[in-house]
Amino acid sequence: MAKHPAGSGPSQRMLRVAEEVRHALSSVFTRGEIRDEDLLDIRITVTEVRASPDLNHMTCFVSALGRRLSKEEMDGLKRIQPFLRSQLAKSVRLRFAPQLHFQQDEALEYAMKIDQVMRRPEVAQDLPPRPEKPGLSIGDTAPKSADAEPRTDDA
Repeated sequence: MAKHPAGSGPSQRMLRVAEEVRHALSSVFTRGEIRDEDLLDIRITVTEVRASPDLNHMTCFVSALGRRLSKEEMDGLKRIQPFLRSQLAKSVRLRFAPQLHFQQDEALEYAMKIDQVMRRPEVAQDLPPRPEKPGLSIGDTAPKSADAEPRTDDA
């Protein structure tokens, strides 16, 4: 198998396997088979999985229905990693069950932070005004009134 040049991004196989792992993990969490005391009564969401080029390591981005997992909950995920690997081995056809590494999914927090920044008056003044009428998209202009002077391009 040829190596990919740096910066070329993940291969189609890496993306496909990562998505299969995400679905398999989500299924395990949905079935409620987790018996760890720190993970009881928590709805864990696997938002993304990134595969290493050799498919031996998977980085799983997780949250608990839009909130950050506590340190105890993240430690619980590390403790149940062998169980999750065995479940993956049964449902995803790979030569080896990958090592799972869990990280907080901070995409929602980041999006909320960006939204707050975009709503600041000093930032909003540099943005084009939002259309007031429903059905207009960005870049569209509102229809001009009948008494407005026609624009000429000769100027």
